Amino acid sequence: MTICVTGLGVSGAAAARSLLQAGERVVVVETRDGERQRAAAAELAALGAEVRFGGELPAGTTLVVTSPGWRPDQPLLVEAAARGVEVIGEVELAWRRRPAGAAPWLALTGTNGKTTAVRMLTAMLRAAGHAAAAVGNVGTPIIEAVAQPYDVLAVELSSFQLHWSSTVAPSAAAVLNVADDHLDWHGSMEEYARVKGRIYQRAGVVVHNADDAWSTRLAAPYAAAADGPVGGGPRTAGFTLGVPGRGQIGVVEDLLVDRAFVEDPLHAAEELATLADVRPFAPHNVANALAAAALARAHGVPAAAVRQGLLDYVPDPHRIAHVARVGEVDYVDDSKATNPHAAAASLASYPSIVWVAGGLLKGADVGELVRRAAGRLRGAVLLGADRARIREALARHAANVPVVEVEGQDTGVMDRVVTEAARLASPGDTVLLAPAGASLDMFADYGARGEAFARAVHRLATSGVR
Repeated sequence: MTICVTGLGVSGAAAARSLLQAGERVVVVETRDGERQRAAAAELAALGAEVRFGGELPAGTTLVVTSPGWRPDQPLLVEAAARGVEVIGEVELAWRRRPAGAAPWLALTGTNGKTTAVRMLTAMLRAAGHAAAAVGNVGTPIIEAVAQPYDVLAVELSSFQLHWSSTVAPSAAAVLNVADDHLDWHGSMEEYARVKGRIYQRAGVVVHNADDAWSTRLAAPYAAAADGPVGGGPRTAGFTLGVPGRGQIGVVEDLLVDRAFVEDPLHAAEELATLADVRPFAPHNVANALAAAALARAHGVPAAAVRQGLLDYVPDPHRIAHVARVGEVDYVDDSKATNPHAAAASLASYPSIVWVAGGLLKGADVGELVRRAAGRLRGAVLLGADRARIREALARHAANVPVVEVEGQDTGVMDRVVTEAARLASPGDTVLLAPAGASLDMFADYGARGEAFARAVHRLATSGVR
């Protein structure tokens, strides 16, 4: 076979290496020509790959393994489809080429919370004594992980990865939530949601968010009685921030409680953890913990290991991270809130907020976000390419909230942002970086944006300004 791998990113390079090790003829096509791409090309060429910079489908190609970021309308992929050449992603390749007896997959997707939930899940599995790894969109290519002697894999899947997957069959799968995001890639909310729902198609256990309309809707075709499969279909379980019903995991007072994976879900329940075990504490993070617990319980993880996993979990940076308190005002970095849905969850966690927002909205609407958060906002400082759209939403839904726009893309922008936010804030307020947009208009990534914010806050703290 001649297999064309598109893209020299993490997943593309990993797919190419795996195929070369299997003795396949590999032609890698990369449309961008930079120092990083040239270095990756040299490494793969040394292993026997042919690397081409351009965008044409190689003659004789029998299979295309595409990087997840390549849109379906990319000319090479369109040409492949026209020729009848199958196009798959690295995730699908990993599933098809996993060795006999390979570790089962516990998979999850969602607009927000994926990485937090998959890391919580991994910690729970390890606390139960399993050799487990967080893989996929979280950073480690699945094609590399399936060759390792793991007991189970916690798999984070993006909508891009799911688009290029067709036969993946996780032993349990969850959709955390679905909200406007990547509409510029998928074309519509309905198509974006449909692709998210592909994670359920061959899942042994379907886990849905009972508080999220799209997650519930996507799981509905697979619904079965909570105490077992019906007609050979997969078992379903819900998670909720409310009191759990039969077949659900939820919250009773300050406890996380399981009424799905117990012997008698109609009459019995089992305590899994307490709200104090969830860090950092916020309603959307409790939902992440419940989703992780449902997947872990589907794999047979005992309640004690669920709690220990939450205690062992170390939150990633830039996720509702407290930076400092300056002049009785808290400064919080949630730079990972790269879409309106994530920003809404962050804004709901604090009662009185000076909001730092802006970036690339990727086609998403912010009107509903602003309308719901209006009562909590004491001010807003806007930056980035799409700040005007956020300003317009504030004018419509929160006209009394003072707004400051900070122009420019120089290294001093975040200092000006933090200074303006401090001017708007009063004692007891939280200055919250929850941008609702991607960072690439101004920063290398959301991490660089969060670090710039934190540095600016620390400079403010040492300047004596209050």
